[in-house]
Amino acid sequence: MIINFSERAHNHNWDLDPIVRSLLDTDFYKLLMLQFIWKHFRHTRVSFGLHNRHAKFRLVETVPREAVVAQLEHVRRLRFRRSELIWLAGNTFYGTRGIFEPEFLDWLENEFCLSDYQLAERDGQFELTFEGEWVAVTMWEIYALSIVNELKTRAALKGMSEFELDILYARAKSRLWGKVEMLRGVPGLAVADFGTRRRHSFLWQEFVVEAMHAELDGAFTGTSNTYLAYKHDLEAIGTNAHELPMALAAMARDDDELRAAQYRILELWQQTYGGALRVMLPDTYGTTQFLEHAPEWVGDWTGQRVDSKDPYLAGDEYIAWLGQRGKDARQKLLIASDGLDAQEILSLHAYFSGEIQPGVSALDFRGAADFNDGLKWRGERRIRFSAGWGTLLTNDFRGCHPRGEDSLAPISLVCKLTSAEGCRAVKLSDNYEKASGPPQLVAHYREVFGLAGMANLPVVV
Repeated sequence: MIINFSERAHNHNWDLDPIVRSLLDTDFYKLLMLQFIWKHFRHTRVSFGLHNRHAKFRLVETVPREAVVAQLEHVRRLRFRRSELIWLAGNTFYGTRGIFEPEFLDWLENEFCLSDYQLAERDGQFELTFEGEWVAVTMWEIYALSIVNELKTRAALKGMSEFELDILYARAKSRLWGKVEMLRGVPGLAVADFGTRRRHSFLWQEFVVEAMHAELDGAFTGTSNTYLAYKHDLEAIGTNAHELPMALAAMARDDDELRAAQYRILELWQQTYGGALRVMLPDTYGTTQFLEHAPEWVGDWTGQRVDSKDPYLAGDEYIAWLGQRGKDARQKLLIASDGLDAQEILSLHAYFSGEIQPGVSALDFRGAADFNDGLKWRGERRIRFSAGWGTLLTNDFRGCHPRGEDSLAPISLVCKLTSAEGCRAVKLSDNYEKASGPPQLVAHYREVFGLAGMANLPVVV
């Protein structure tokens, strides 16, 4: 796809250019979870809230409030197109046709609508909240993040000349090319685009996805962006996320139900999807405690996504746990997805795809890009490894500004579940810095679940 980004940014009427072009312009797991919620929790009431982890960046001083409102209102007017619903009904996802039920697709076409929202300002940040039935609220997460992130981009581009924009995008393309060159031709590599929520812009994400697809051949496995998968005939990637166990935990009546919530939600998930899409995300309340107390049937799941733990340590922990359960880790899947860039993807791929020399630990190996650097490469994988490449794929403009400004550096913006049925929600994470919820309730959850395997790690994005 050939796009003159500088001309588009300089001359296009950005006010009329919608950031979200389709209700499919979201992570695929949101649609899978929406069907799950529709089946099991249709009338459960929840709330979500936007939060900027990089509080030093004062969004309200950069992004006009009226622009946020205009984009949110545009999304509320969108409806699923007939052709999109036909694609969801007839396409094959993860080797299975008919994942989306006809009744659910009818509901999407005739009844689905997004909830209202509330937008306020405090301490230089937007307080953007959504409240209502879960089926009407959950989809706001990705739309809201895409809107605020791209409006931040537009604000940074607004004062630049067309020549400066030319230089900016030339540098960004050169950086992207360098990353692609690092990954080209690596045996067994698997990498997917996970960059919707914090992308530079829709057009840039589309450009990046097409470039990856063209240059990496089979190593590029697809995109989490459902609209781009639909538009460009790519594999849609995604399963489930933290909000499911967070909601069930919030509604728990006692500590026993609280501890069991993380497994109960997986039981419902595998009942809903009949054995497909079984990649677990165990870090909502800490991966170590999750694995230690997991029922035997959890070992039959396809694999694990690592979101907040050091991926080398998390992978080793999962492989050891599978061995204890008598499972062959080489048949399982490990997906890393937190703050990855090309160098780390190469290192992780090498680490989990080869045989470690005696005495070499994950910590010793970190950063090695060459298969022979810390690794005795024999082509014997320890586990199937895949990388979900997010913000540093679709929004890496660091150092590209022709005047040396950092206004285009990505920020860690999240939109999280904050309550379910009037009860506050908590996420602990494997990284203390990513915990969310009221401090007293977070402290109680830590008493219930423990702190095993948790650490303080820098939040990149």
